Amino acid sequence: MIVINNNFKEEVLDYKGTVLVDFYADWCGPCKMLSPVLEEISNETDIKICKVNVDENQALAIEYKVMSIPTLIVFKEGKKELVSVGLKSKEEILEMIK
Repeated sequence: MIVINNNFKEEVLDYKGTVLVDFYADWCGPCKMLSPVLEEISNETDIKICKVNVDENQALAIEYKVMSIPTLIVFKEGKKELVSVGLKSKEEILEMIK
């Protein structure tokens, strides 16, 4: 998993393939519960997973209209395809990134 600060364009928008972006905050309980699930998915699939701390990257959170966390956004070939808000199970996330 890649933590993004100033390289969002390079890591997500310019990436040829599917990227799952996790908008989170260190103080967020559901975000902490989601983290090991994303780590598991990262280890079991070839899907690129990136994490964006909304406290450190408020401009990105605003640009992608992140109002609640965790927010997961699926990008395919640099285009936003799907947005999901709230804690999701591993199965639900795998279904999102199909």
